[in-house]
Amino acid sequence: MAGRPVDALVISLLLLSLIIGLLRSVNAGRSLEGSSGPLQYNFYKSSCPSAESIVRQVVGNAVANEARMAGSLLRLHFHDCFVQGCDGSLLLKSIPGVLEGEQEALPNINSVRGFDVVDDIKAALEKECPGVVSCADILAMAARDSVVVSGGPSYRVLLGRRDSLTASRSLANQFLPGFNFNVSDLIANFANVGLSARDMVVLSGGHTIGKANCNTFAARLTPNVEDPTALEPAYRESLVPQCPAGSNAAFVNLDIASPTLFDNGYYSNLLRTRGLLHSDQVLYSTAGTTRNQVARYAKSQAAFFSDFTAAIIKMGNIAPLTGSTQGEVRTQCGFVNSS
Repeated sequence: MAGRPVDALVISLLLLSLIIGLLRSVNAGRSLEGSSGPLQYNFYKSSCPSAESIVRQVVGNAVANEARMAGSLLRLHFHDCFVQGCDGSLLLKSIPGVLEGEQEALPNINSVRGFDVVDDIKAALEKECPGVVSCADILAMAARDSVVVSGGPSYRVLLGRRDSLTASRSLANQFLPGFNFNVSDLIANFANVGLSARDMVVLSGGHTIGKANCNTFAARLTPNVEDPTALEPAYRESLVPQCPAGSNAAFVNLDIASPTLFDNGYYSNLLRTRGLLHSDQVLYSTAGTTRNQVARYAKSQAAFFSDFTAAIIKMGNIAPLTGSTQGEVRTQCGFVNSS
């Protein structure tokens, strides 16, 4: 009987220890919240707390001045991540005899744009917190803000990327998806960078904003009743006068219904064979899981938004350079610091 109070005290101490341990675990979990590999949320919380607001303001002004810029900035992030990972290599300018930039690769030449906006963002950030925010992170934040300002979903951006010291035109030619790809080509292309077929279909929905050059769909302007991906006749006829023969300077909205609004209209267009690019229309015109996924997003914008945010965060985590020994933080996005 005399030992019972001691037993009770031991039990109480054990329970208290357990509670403290649980609380510590919860707090530890909170401190790691949002981490994805080496990237982190709020990476610039101490070193440049106004970084995200600066990017948001410059992007907002640029899109207000030209709605097409939203699609262009989103595409920059996409085309950067597919070559060497999300490292800002796309932004490096070619230097004869030194560096063959990715901007002149076939999928990019006379196509990727928005570099002036990226430079404006970088200049504003360098003024606020010199040498802190990487160009690769600028692309990730600008892509998110372009989606949001166009009416799409907001999401938290993982940050902490460093900028590469090199670029690769040959890899850009090899790994960037083509406008004439079939479903099997697209699936293999996305698999090369660790993205699934599901990721591919939802990230293709980024074509709900932006424009395409006429030469990317010129072959689709000729009627072909045997082709299941052929454009709906009335839509095709409306495109012909927008693309004068031999003109490579004309651009057409990727989404005929709501070209400046980030919504699920892209998928609704595919159900009516109004996918401007062959690589868009095959997602629905080819039997299989991609067709079912397109139908799902056409029916539910909420499903599209939810899956898109997960996929673009995943894409933004492709092989980033991180830590003090990998890459650098460029002072100018178009050139490595040593030059």
